[in-house]
Amino acid sequence: MSLKRGASGGRAISPPPTKRRIESTTTNNAVASFFKPASQKPPDQISWRVLKDSLIIGRNNPTVIPPQAKIHPVRVAAFDLDDTLITATGAKFARGADAWKWWDPSIPGKLRQLYNEGYLVVIFTNQGGVSLKDKKPQTLQQDTASLAKLKSQVTNILTALNLPMSLYGASAQDHYRKPRTGMWQEMLEDYDLTAEGAVDMKSSFYIGDAAGREKTDKRQKADWASSDRDLATNIGIRFQTPEEFFRGEDVEPYQPAFDPSSYLSEAAIAKAGVKFEKKHKQEIVMFCGSPGAGKSTFFWRVLEPLGYLRVNQDTLKTRDRCLKAARGYLQEGLSVAVDNTNANVEARNYWISLGREFNVPVRCVHFTTPLRLAEHNDSVRALNVALMNPEKRELLPGIAFKSFQGRFQEPKLSEGFDDLTKVDFSWNGTPEQQAVWSKHWVSKFST
Repeated sequence: MSLKRGASGGRAISPPPTKRRIESTTTNNAVASFFKPASQKPPDQISWRVLKDSLIIGRNNPTVIPPQAKIHPVRVAAFDLDDTLITATGAKFARGADAWKWWDPSIPGKLRQLYNEGYLVVIFTNQGGVSLKDKKPQTLQQDTASLAKLKSQVTNILTALNLPMSLYGASAQDHYRKPRTGMWQEMLEDYDLTAEGAVDMKSSFYIGDAAGREKTDKRQKADWASSDRDLATNIGIRFQTPEEFFRGEDVEPYQPAFDPSSYLSEAAIAKAGVKFEKKHKQEIVMFCGSPGAGKSTFFWRVLEPLGYLRVNQDTLKTRDRCLKAARGYLQEGLSVAVDNTNANVEARNYWISLGREFNVPVRCVHFTTPLRLAEHNDSVRALNVALMNPEKRELLPGIAFKSFQGRFQEPKLSEGFDDLTKVDFSWNGTPEQQAVWSKHWVSKFST
């Protein structure tokens, strides 16, 4: 068995040398080694590769396969990096060869103990400060420097631990980023652990500080997110915080801020049921709801079979184009569904005025999906194109949801609607889609 080299489109990258203030110690042997052919040089202790301009992988002792990876089932001990294994000695998340210290003095010994007990030790870390996709000339120097600093720091960390182990760093908002399981899946492929039963899931665990804990008398501030805890949940392995694992502190209470599975209960699905029928020969049905609220799904599932034509600003790009398209449909005697957010009275008034122009009733469908659920839906859709995104919509930035929240005015009949229907979110999809949707997909909610 051998570890993969540059799989999944990976390209090799080499760690930068650590800068130190020392007198010249160049020797004849060093000069001779410099001029040796690559085939005659000893391999670097740390190897690097990048997958899909996104995932950074650093491996210590790359030619050594830990014996743990050869005997199935394998127990995996996985860790976050920042504020779990290390803490910055300068600015928060500062990078550089020496800009760190162990989060707890026991960490090197504890990881060595796990390795000796037969665990495969790995690190999964989000590294949003490193940009690999933007090849813009104005940011190229900064992006190159950010990657170099990360590599120099990780090189020193892995060298200090001196274990045959790997670090996986997610630099983009894609399927590698925690709590999404792309890094775990890549690790399984790297170590040939994709077969059923290859990993001892009951004995494996993940340790991280993003645990969703609230501020308490003991804890001065709340955790910034719950992405580490959610990653462990998505994988199906045990989770602990660094305080619990390395220091033996008591388990702190935790209340999930968002749990997609709560929307899959029979009670939740029954509560969200709504019946919608066409009332007039010709009418405008105007949607109101945040991005990711389920508006387009409602159109395809409910309104298209009733004969409505869809007008959507994501497709047409401007409101004027939407109004022009709707006006054309109305002139042909057809009914229109306006699949836009229509957050406030001003936006909705354009469609009420259009209805008056054609003497056609305007009905409002208000989607009440909470914003956190809407962000979840958007992430699932954008990151699962083949399974759940036939229109190939891209992931929306958090500001899109904040903007809707800031502009939102609840629709009222007094605005001029013929009627107003509220639609609560209700899951609808295949078992395969449900298995994907029910996992955690958002690193940190914008609301």
